[in-house]
Order: sequence, then structure tokens, then C-alpha cells
Amino acid sequence: MTGVWQAMTVRPHRFLLSRWPLRCVLYLVSSVVVGVALLVALLLGVVFPPAVVFLGLPVGAVERRRLRILDPAPVPSPHPVPPPGLGGWLRARLGEGATWRELGYVLTLSSVLLLVDLIGLGILVDCLIVMAAPVLVAAGVPLQFGDLVIDTHGEALAAAAVALLVVLVGLYALSAVAATQAAFARWLLAPRDAELNRRVEELARSRGRLLNAFEAERRRIERDLHDGAQQHLVLLAMTLGLARLELDGDGGTGRGKQLLDDAQRQARQALAAIRELIHGIHPQVLTDLGLPAAVGELAERCQVPVEIDLPLPGRLPATVETTAYFVVCEALTNAVRHARASRVTVSGRLTGRQLTLTVTDDGDGGADPAAGTGLRGLADRTAVMDGTFTVTSPAGGPTTLRVDLPCG
Repeated sequence: MTGVWQAMTVRPHRFLLSRWPLRCVLYLVSSVVVGVALLVALLLGVVFPPAVVFLGLPVGAVERRRLRILDPAPVPSPHPVPPPGLGGWLRARLGEGATWRELGYVLTLSSVLLLVDLIGLGILVDCLIVMAAPVLVAAGVPLQFGDLVIDTHGEALAAAAVALLVVLVGLYALSAVAATQAAFARWLLAPRDAELNRRVEELARSRGRLLNAFEAERRRIERDLHDGAQQHLVLLAMTLGLARLELDGDGGTGRGKQLLDDAQRQARQALAAIRELIHGIHPQVLTDLGLPAAVGELAERCQVPVEIDLPLPGRLPATVETTAYFVVCEALTNAVRHARASRVTVSGRLTGRQLTLTVTDDGDGGADPAAGTGLRGLADRTAVMDGTFTVTSPAGGPTTLRVDLPCG
């Protein structure tokens, strides 16, 4: 880690007074805890060896977070979002180099690194005990290390002085070990340049598709305004003009009254068309009241019963609410039009800084994001938000759409 090495080399005389020795020791202690747990897990994995292959996945996630003890810079995950379904997940994970690197790190941490850390920390603990020798000997408790017995005050002071020197030197050595181990972990667990390039390319493709979708949506809005609401308003203006002429001619009865009725009807149609158009762009209730209220309005307008379980503690970022809203909107539309569902369940939870939203219907299933632009557009929306979007839809149902959106 750059920070540890800089502190040791640039100002070595102030290194022991900084926070780095304590953080390095904490990193090594946590490494021992994780290493022992992994050793037990590997021994238990003999019962079912295939499970050992995927042991590195949770360990890699934990280790990438544990690296922040020595380096605040986050380490991104090298794993891209897998295809939907268990088979797609297995093929994606087994075909990734990151999975096998994480497995290699598991084997190294539970063997070589664990042994080195135990030896280093053991020496440090022994030296700390020896530093307490004057107090222990004064209390009548001699110290014994093999054939060496410390039972006099002079021996205790000499041993404590030597132990203090070893501790000071040992903190430098342990810090170097911790920095080297953390650099090794980052090298194995961080994404390679090729993996980062693939993610950047996928993100660029997603944004390109999203921009194309935005452009298509803009043209649709322009066309709907021209062919729908605008024509209603033109007819309304013409009808009102004719009504004015008729009223001037017959004093407000007959043909003029009928034209005014027609004008009112056309005005209502124009307002309804404009409301539908605006609602399709961004619903006002989402801006005013938030996601639960907007989803509730969608449920009221849906043709099938919708059960909502969306206990959110407060408002979310506007971009998160908008993305989640359109996920629910598209899922309800697909459930009614294509899946012939009779019931839909919408649930969501905010865990830490991540919103997890699921929409499940009891329809025919068979939904495929690659086969339609609707689900693909939702996947692109989610990718731009740095979230994940998965669809589980076996033939015969049920269909579950899940989206995880960061809210930080």
C-alpha cells in the first residue's frame, strides 16, 4: 500500500507515532481471523469439493472491503453482471479469471499468509509480555521461556529493554508485511485492465442504447404532440370560432350551443391526451410524494390486482426513484400484455445504501431481455446507474424482475 510505504520511508522517525502501525497490526489480526475461518471451511469443503471453487467469491468481496483498513481507495469488483438464471450465473463465474484468482487467494491466505501472520503476531505478543516483566517479577510471578527464567528485578529490566527494542523494530517489520500482503491481495482481487475495458465497453454500449432510446422517445413525444394534443387543440380553436359566428347569428341557441358542447368535449380530450403524454414522461406524483405513492398510483391503474410491499424510510435520490418507477411500470405492462398474469407483487427494501426492488407475477413466464426492447431498456437504465438488473422467468412462470440500485 502506497500510504504505508510512504510513511515508513519519507518520515521513518515519526512512523511509530502515526496511525499506521496500529492499522497494520489490525489488518494482520483480521487476516488471521479470516485465514483460520477459511482453513476450517476448506476442511469442511472436502465433503463437497465443488463448493470450494466458489468459496473465493464471498471471500473476495470481504477482502476488497478489508483492504480499506490500509487504503481508503475502494477496490471494484472484477465480476460483471451474470446472465439471468442459475445456469447463466454458473457459466459466467466459471469462465472468469477473477473466480480462479480469488480461489488462489483463498488457498494462499489459509496457508502461507496465515503462517507468516501468526509468527509475526506471536513474536509481538511475546515481546509485550516480556515488557511487563518488571511488574510481574515485582508481584512475585517469574517469567519462563523454555530454559530461560526471569525472576530477578535486574533481569526483568534488561529483558524489558530488549523486548521494547524488538517491539519497535518489529512494528516496522509487521507494517511491511501488512503492506506487502495488502498489495498482493489487491493485485489478485482487483479487476484486470481487460476486465475493466470490457465493463467500460458494456457501459458505453448501454449508454449508446439509452441515448438512442431517448432520441426515439423524443421523436415519439414530438409525433404524439403533433398528431394528438395539437390536432385536438386545432379542432377546438376552429370549433370555438364557428361557435362564435353561430352565436352572433342566432343569439346563443341551436347550432351555436351544439358547437360549444363539441368544443368542451374536444377540450377534455386534449387535456386527457396531454395528461397521458406528461405521465409517460415523468409522473407528477413521483416528484411530489415519492416512489411508494407513484407505485400505488400505477397499481390503481393496473388491470390486475397488485400487492405492494414498499416500506421506505424516506425519499430516495431522484434518479433512483425514476429508474425504480419505470422498472415497475414496464413490469406491470409486460405482466398484463404478454404474461397474462392474474396477480402481481411489488416489493422493495432499502438496505444500507442500496435499494432492492422486485416485481413478481404469476403469468406464463418466458420473458427474455434479449428478445425485447422494453426489458433491454430497463437493463440499460440500470447499468447507467451502476446497478444490476436480473430477470428470472422460466416457462410457465412465475416471472421475477429484480433491480439493485445504489443510493449513495
